[in-house]
Amino acid sequence: MTSLVRFPQINTQSVYSSKIKDWTPQLRAAGKLTATGDTTELCMKPTNKRPESPDVVRRFRASLQPEAGRKRIFYGKAGDPHLQWAANMAHGVSTQSSETSAILVNPKPKTLYRQRLEDRKENLYASHICAPLGKSHDQSPGLPVPHTLYPDYFTFGIANEIDIGAGGLINPDKNYQQVEDESAIGHKLYVKTHMDYDVGERINRSYTCPNFNANKIYGIPTPHCDNGREVRQTLKWLQQDDKMSKIVSERVDNFRERTQPQLGKVHDPIKDTLKVPSDHTFGVLLKADEYGAGDLLHDRLPGSYLRGKDQQRGILAAARQHLKKANYHHFPDLLAAFRFYDKDNCGKISISGLRDVCVEFNLPLAPEILEQVFDYCDVNRDGLIDYIEFANFLNWKDKMDLGIPYSEDLPSQSSDFVQKSPQSSDSTARRLKKQIDTAVGNHKTSAGMINAVVGGVSSRDFRTYGVPTIRIDLAAPRIKRIDDRKNYGDESDSYGLLNPSIYSQKGVYEKDFLIPRSFEEIKSIYENIGVRMTGQTYEDVYNMAASRHPKGHVSVESFRNILDELQESQLQSGNHPLAV
Repeated sequence: MTSLVRFPQINTQSVYSSKIKDWTPQLRAAGKLTATGDTTELCMKPTNKRPESPDVVRRFRASLQPEAGRKRIFYGKAGDPHLQWAANMAHGVSTQSSETSAILVNPKPKTLYRQRLEDRKENLYASHICAPLGKSHDQSPGLPVPHTLYPDYFTFGIANEIDIGAGGLINPDKNYQQVEDESAIGHKLYVKTHMDYDVGERINRSYTCPNFNANKIYGIPTPHCDNGREVRQTLKWLQQDDKMSKIVSERVDNFRERTQPQLGKVHDPIKDTLKVPSDHTFGVLLKADEYGAGDLLHDRLPGSYLRGKDQQRGILAAARQHLKKANYHHFPDLLAAFRFYDKDNCGKISISGLRDVCVEFNLPLAPEILEQVFDYCDVNRDGLIDYIEFANFLNWKDKMDLGIPYSEDLPSQSSDFVQKSPQSSDSTARRLKKQIDTAVGNHKTSAGMINAVVGGVSSRDFRTYGVPTIRIDLAAPRIKRIDDRKNYGDESDSYGLLNPSIYSQKGVYEKDFLIPRSFEEIKSIYENIGVRMTGQTYEDVYNMAASRHPKGHVSVESFRNILDELQESQLQSGNHPLAV
């Protein structure tokens, strides 16, 4: 008869079972089973199941490789009980805190009762009874009976015996023989104990040779003279005489000259072995490059290098500036100036015409400088200067009109002229570019486009943040305080600091030109600088400058502007002496 055995039901669900139904429960789930219930702390700090090391091993590990935060202890002292005692031992005497210096310097006031109590305690001492505070100590009770003490001639103490003085000790009253006899006493004992031999005394070396005689004299006798001539020569050396130079061996002198620096000479240790002239220069002479750092940064072409041409460029800029100034003051517009330069009426300026104009303008230029000016203005290299080149390099474009309205028929090359602004009817010549400071690839940086004067990105609509550095929105105070660090727009900028004007070098600044001044002060200033005008002319110019100011103020700058306007009108009308 068989019996049925019921086995416990096995849970065949996966450990990752959830609401999703497992259609293949007979297959084992993939992955690695991990024990549940571990915390982060156990993962970061697992339990140390390593068995403890023996005491001998721990003693050596504490000496060579101590654990973190443990003190290194030499293995020879690991079992010393004094280490435990020393850890808990405190040395010294425990003291109580004393009173502070403030209490000692300024103690608390005592009450009358406290003062009487302390005085009563002090009265118990014998010193207080014999010599109380504020009274002299009476020592009469300790002295002998009064009738046996005579203060006039009585002295205390024991009388000392008067011995010889210091002079007798240093120089005693003894003859030579007595001194020698006293020094000979105990001399043999001092020789044996301290090796204290006299001058010239033979040293006892305890020789045991049978042929040695202590009384025998060895060596060669030193020549001497009884009259003292040899002593005189030893006391007076040769180099002590002013007429005699110091005698030095030639070998020593050559060694010092080779090894020691000499006064006023260059130290040359290989002077004897290196035979070269005195003016010989060591090293390799390198040929200087024809380009500089600026030429490399701006990618200038080989024919446009500017290294070593600073003086040439300065003279060229001065000549062009003089021609620009002459054109501005002598001609009403640019077209009239160009026609004056064009002597042949061919529409272009030759180098001979430029030379004649320089002579008329009293500008004597050397032929080399004149050729450089002409070559600088001739951009297309045709040997002549056309109107566009003249307008770009021999003219102030912003100060002088072109002379051709934009609405009229322009020359054949109308692309060479552009309109100044959409609201203006005047035209201006297009800008010519030279390759001196232009990149070969025509690339531009964002900073260069933002800060560019021509063709840059307008930042007018950009939002500004913070407080402006220059507070032009505030009026500058008449009297500025010392602690007022604001810049109201009346201070110099970085350009003014790097390139100061000729007036600032003499102690005259921009605010001095803008300060309101009286008529007498304006007149004295201009007379001192050499301006010669009649009194009526001074008064008329002063009144014209005052009429343009809301409050009637006149400064040196406004007075100068009126003079410039009057001079310009005379030049245009032909009444000025310098007008052509």
